[in-house]
Amino acid sequence: MAKIKKAFFCQNCGVQSPKWLGKCPSCNEWNTYVEEIIQSDKEEKIWENKSNSRNVKPVLISEISLSDEIRIDSNNNELNRVLGGGIVPGSLVLIGGEPGIGKSTLMLQIALNLKDLKVLYISGEESEQQLKMRAERIGSSNNNCYVFTETSTQNIFAQINEIDPQVLIIDSIQTLTTSVIESSAGSVSQIRECTSELQRFAKQTSTPVFLIGHITKDGTLAGPKILEHMVDTVLQFEGERNYDYRILRSSKNRFGSASELGIFEMQNNGLREVSNPSEILISHKDEQFSGVSISATIEGMRPILIETQALVSTAAYGTPQRSSTGFDTRRLNMLLAVLEKRCGFRLGAKDVFLNLTGGIKVDDPALDLGVVCAILSSNEDIPIAEKICFAAEVGLSGEIRPVNRIEQRISEAEKLGFEKIIISKYNNKSVKQKNYSIEVVLVNKIEEVFSFLFG
Repeated sequence: MAKIKKAFFCQNCGVQSPKWLGKCPSCNEWNTYVEEIIQSDKEEKIWENKSNSRNVKPVLISEISLSDEIRIDSNNNELNRVLGGGIVPGSLVLIGGEPGIGKSTLMLQIALNLKDLKVLYISGEESEQQLKMRAERIGSSNNNCYVFTETSTQNIFAQINEIDPQVLIIDSIQTLTTSVIESSAGSVSQIRECTSELQRFAKQTSTPVFLIGHITKDGTLAGPKILEHMVDTVLQFEGERNYDYRILRSSKNRFGSASELGIFEMQNNGLREVSNPSEILISHKDEQFSGVSISATIEGMRPILIETQALVSTAAYGTPQRSSTGFDTRRLNMLLAVLEKRCGFRLGAKDVFLNLTGGIKVDDPALDLGVVCAILSSNEDIPIAEKICFAAEVGLSGEIRPVNRIEQRISEAEKLGFEKIIISKYNNKSVKQKNYSIEVVLVNKIEEVFSFLFG
């Protein structure tokens, strides 16, 4: 009989300690250590594929033969884009997001769209009737989609052996429990052990596994940090409750780019793919307003045009306010300091409010020039002429700096009917000499941009 071993784990960051500590030395949180059993007297293996024997000998890297990568089409272009071209067999994908954002809806939609594959959807949070109601609302059916409401991994693997699914979806990993660990569901050791069992199953059978995960109040994935290290892909499902648009962002991907972006629109019948996000991120208005500019940004491999709105007004209480939605507030303060110190615009005693439309968050430095022009437009109360967009970074000395992949930005602006795009003159070498229908304006300083826009 194996000896029972216990240890203390931080419920916030997952750090293990042989004794109880009042303050976690890793995350500096107080009273987060709890005692958990890490090895019980039950010596049972939940999943073991005896027919799949691996070659344990070391192999020279020069002798390894490469085969063509086979990916499974999820019948969802946005998910395929974020995953790097489709679902990789044997991959472990973790999807996190706020409650009610649409994680379960997205994964049920994917399960119903995989009509040629046998899918097993494990739900530990909803009943079969609730899943059926959601499937009816989505308006899609799949005769190869099985639903199983269970939280015990022993029972789950028993059904897996019987059904032999080709795709497995777990909703959610925090609800699963294994008898190997004697602790409550959602604890650090339970999450780690259940994920380890699913990882072993995915790799030995080449079955893709999707895990839905909860997040903490800070917006990070709940559970130990090792959870993100164990999986192959980490996807964040983001969105504002006041907007219909949802963003699927990749933060880790062993099979593709970790900077891709997928955009969905939440409707009554589920999530709709948004193939051209530039159209939804640019407001349609009948007349021109001051403080509005259009910038060309890059998310992953996709160029996107996004609208920036700025409002500059006299500070009513003496202390100016600086507020931004979707844009880094510290970078906004830096740009305001550049306008004040280098360019002579007196904005120190004025309130500045900034908003990126659509509820999207962007950290691309190419938005700098568009943000600066929106602020100057609102300050002068002069609207920027239509069909003009921007793509450049602003330096601390007020110079207009070049940005990468400028040709993609120009082509996207040209495709959407813009007549002029303002970029750095140092991008001139990287822009190939071709006949653009859009006029490319090269500038060096903020003063040149101000003279070009407002005379």
